[in-house]
Amino acid sequence: MSDISLTASMRTNLLSLQSTQSLMDRTQERLSTGKKVNSAIDNPSSYYTAQNLTNRAGDLEALLDSMGQGIQTIKAANEGIESITAFVQQAKAVANTARDTALSTEAESAGVYVPEDGEMVITVGDETLTATIDAGTETGIAELVTKLEGGTAAGTSGGGTAYADLSFTIEPNADETGIIIKAKDGAKLSGSATISNGMGLTLSGKIDTTARDNSLEQYNDILNQINQLASDSSYKGVNLLKEDDLKVIFNEDRSSFLEIEGRDATTEGLGLAAVTDWSTNELVDTTIEEAEGAINTLREMASEFGNYYSIVQTREEFTENLVNVLEEGSDKLVLADMNEESANMLALQTRQQLGINALSLASQAAQSVLQLF
Repeated sequence: MSDISLTASMRTNLLSLQSTQSLMDRTQERLSTGKKVNSAIDNPSSYYTAQNLTNRAGDLEALLDSMGQGIQTIKAANEGIESITAFVQQAKAVANTARDTALSTEAESAGVYVPEDGEMVITVGDETLTATIDAGTETGIAELVTKLEGGTAAGTSGGGTAYADLSFTIEPNADETGIIIKAKDGAKLSGSATISNGMGLTLSGKIDTTARDNSLEQYNDILNQINQLASDSSYKGVNLLKEDDLKVIFNEDRSSFLEIEGRDATTEGLGLAAVTDWSTNELVDTTIEEAEGAINTLREMASEFGNYYSIVQTREEFTENLVNVLEEGSDKLVLADMNEESANMLALQTRQQLGINALSLASQAAQSVLQLF
């Protein structure tokens, strides 16, 4: 099939129409996709640069989820710390209540007097105090009390021993047939006396710790709750309060990160021991000191995790902003100006109509030949 011969003017107008149609097709694609660069053919440099920016934004966006989960893990630990702190403060209050509860202890002697050499042993706490009665002297109750309180008894020690700071008091009973020994400030009390002629004096005393025992049980119950709460402070299998570590990644090549070290917020980690004996004020004071130390440790933990939280939150906000910057930069390279493209389409449509009219005029010269027939 031979080529169709066109006049020069017709061919020129045809080429112009083809060019206009090509521009219209491109403009229509931009209007439909919203992009001026849809493939590497349109603009290789802009296309691949925009693709790299978009890919990095996508990688960082995926890390945002990880950062968000890291923040939630820290929040879970912080909630645990706050609740454990409340428990420890409650335990301290229970111990203070026990400390304010008075103890009563007393023991009465079974003998009336010590007629010959004898030794009386009285145990108070960890102290052992010894009073030796003068040989061959019949000692009345009042004199025995005086000697014990004043430390005037002579004996193997080579002289008197002063008991001015005894943690118990000694007094005759009502009819002066024996002595009553009472502990002061919750001291433990037990003792015995032996004499050469076989007569004996036995002291027995049991501190009434009923009120304190109730507080002791409450204290230990709270410690159990602390351990349970520490175990329940995990998030997605990570428990920062039971020494689990957490690593939060901040960039796509994993070169920027934060390692969060877990702490032990159980009673063992806080230095809180279950109590079995509050029979002396000293024992209760030790427990109170442990509780105060635990509170200080928890405050330190709260400060440490608060710092971690602030770091991760700041990096999360930075990453969100960076993703927006990358996406905006990518858009500037490939997105079309819709106002401009709309104006272009209108202009091309006008040009196309003018081209068609021009082609029609150019064809009229050829059509005039028909008038010869």
